Amino acid sequence: MSAPLERRRWHFTGTVQGVGFRYRAQYAAQMLDLTGWVANNWDGSVDLEAQGAPENLDRLVPTITKTSRWISIESFRCVKIAVVASEHGFRVRG
Repeated sequence: MSAPLERRRWHFTGTVQGVGFRYRAQYAAQMLDLTGWVANNWDGSVDLEAQGAPENLDRLVPTITKTSRWISIESFRCVKIAVVASEHGFRVRG
């Protein structure tokens, strides 16, 4: 029996573009065995969707922020969303 999956969507504001946020997010997600994507927005914010074990999702944001002194999250929203079946890997979107 496999562990239950959960999917979450984050919206981050602050100093999150031009500081390696997306690539640190990708590294953290891969390290935590999560799938999904991360992307910059036109307004300087970043969106991220990830799915996997709930305890690994809980560790994602702290893992991203502790790996860079340049990343400064002012605020974020997080919501649970539907799991994407058969998703593989985590990628950085344009």
